[in-house]
Amino acid sequence: MFSRRRAIKSTVPMFCLLWPLLVAAHGASVASAQSALEKSHAGEARAATAFAVANVDKANALALEVFLAKMPKGGDLHLHLTGAVYAETLIKDAAADNMCVDMATGTLAANADKVNAAPVSPVCANGAVPVANAFQDRRMYDALVDSWSMRGFVPTSGVSGHDQFFLVFDRNDPNSAMDAHHAGEWLDEVATRAAAQNEQYLEVMHIPSTAVGAALQLGNKFGWPATPPGLQTDPLGDATGTSPVELSVLRAQLLAGGLREEAARERQELENDLAERDRIEHCGQPDAAPGCSVKIRWLYVVLREFPPQVVFVQAMLGFELASVDPNIVGLNFVRPEDAYLVMSEYNRQMHMLDYLHSVYPRVHISLHAGELALGLVPPQGLTFHIREAIDLGHAERIGHGVDVMYENDPHALLSEMADKHVMVETNLSSNDVILGIVPPHHPLPEYRAAHVPVALSTDDEGVSRIDLTHEYVRAAMEYGLGYLDLKAMARTSIEHSFLPGQSLWAKQDVFTRLTPVCAGQTAGMDSPTGSCMALLKSSEKAAEQWELEHRFAVFEASF
Repeated sequence: MFSRRRAIKSTVPMFCLLWPLLVAAHGASVASAQSALEKSHAGEARAATAFAVANVDKANALALEVFLAKMPKGGDLHLHLTGAVYAETLIKDAAADNMCVDMATGTLAANADKVNAAPVSPVCANGAVPVANAFQDRRMYDALVDSWSMRGFVPTSGVSGHDQFFLVFDRNDPNSAMDAHHAGEWLDEVATRAAAQNEQYLEVMHIPSTAVGAALQLGNKFGWPATPPGLQTDPLGDATGTSPVELSVLRAQLLAGGLREEAARERQELENDLAERDRIEHCGQPDAAPGCSVKIRWLYVVLREFPPQVVFVQAMLGFELASVDPNIVGLNFVRPEDAYLVMSEYNRQMHMLDYLHSVYPRVHISLHAGELALGLVPPQGLTFHIREAIDLGHAERIGHGVDVMYENDPHALLSEMADKHVMVETNLSSNDVILGIVPPHHPLPEYRAAHVPVALSTDDEGVSRIDLTHEYVRAAMEYGLGYLDLKAMARTSIEHSFLPGQSLWAKQDVFTRLTPVCAGQTAGMDSPTGSCMALLKSSEKAAEQWELEHRFAVFEASF
């Protein structure tokens, strides 16, 4: 004890000598940080003023378009690859692959020539014609663009915007051979467009070309546990009686029966697609294209409009892949929510997810839920999808969620979503063209008032003929959102991305205070130091959030 006291005592004179210098250095550091913070706030205020000028009286959408095109937008978390690609690209690729098309329906058809691997001209059967003919026939070209998108669409008796939107995906056949070797090119297209709008991150929903065939084969081979006698499925969501034990047995059978091998094949295909995008854009090279600045991750797609054994196989494939491949950050269920098989199987599918989540608890889940409107299904069908997606399906994000106020006890549901920080992927144009949901019937104001996190997304640029900037313009003009509201939505998109790692922010969805290891540093600064730098190196999410703050600093400094 004495020696320890002597050691302490001996340091006192030197400490006294250094104290003024330490105080001065600390003061300079604090002053520097304070100055940077003040500059940041001033830049934000100037940007907000410029936004208000551009949006004066909501009368000049074009001025707002110019402003918002340059504004950092974080990420787009809700886009399907084959829907994000514009029809013009699909026409070009289908022609390059010597495919045919039935012009009466706009549906792609394979080359009927099975002998020649790459014939000069395709052989088209059953009245179909070569897609390449469109390059010499303006009317055919325009008809294909209209058939494969919402361009020029006018609802007619029996054909709604909902019908046209979903028919696009059937007509251009996303599971064709074309998908297997053009996906890298399509990633380049969406990344290039994202970079031009100051986006930095995409979570792309996609399904490998072999997935559906494998799911059908394995699902039909092993079947589905028998429903107990007297228990019927109900189109409005009654439980099905399948136990976790039965699902565990089925999972073991699938893993032993070829599912792991199929997962390995699909993983390789998705890796090849990302590598092809990097090759096209010269990523990592001195002449890298702007699209390389956009980080891309996959959301594995489960087509839910199938019998339960096929849906379960697809879901298992998604969980298996997302648990081992860092490029696959989660999964999502897709296909029209009002379809008979989706409505009648919805509760069973949520129970599937409940079981699979217990086996793969670290795999992220986002679900299309509540993409319904009054009249599309019976009123009872609007009352439970979002709640079951969260409570049974363990959804961390909800895609669309436009029927939330028709759910049983909607205000309690909104409170639950806010408490659990379940984010809503809001797709304004998609909700309009598919469901006819526009103000004052859109629940975006209700979500915001209940403090449910919300971010804007596209769903999908190619089909709807839009981009993410367009969605920001709509949000500003139709819902009265200001610059700070849109900035918070951009931050929310990265905060609720499925990227791994700790958040940059001290409290989830509160963008006013950095996590303690970065306290005292200016978010987005060029040279973070110490433990803050260590966080950015260890957390992909924090690194992307820091990048977003850097982009905001640059953008706001321009005013």
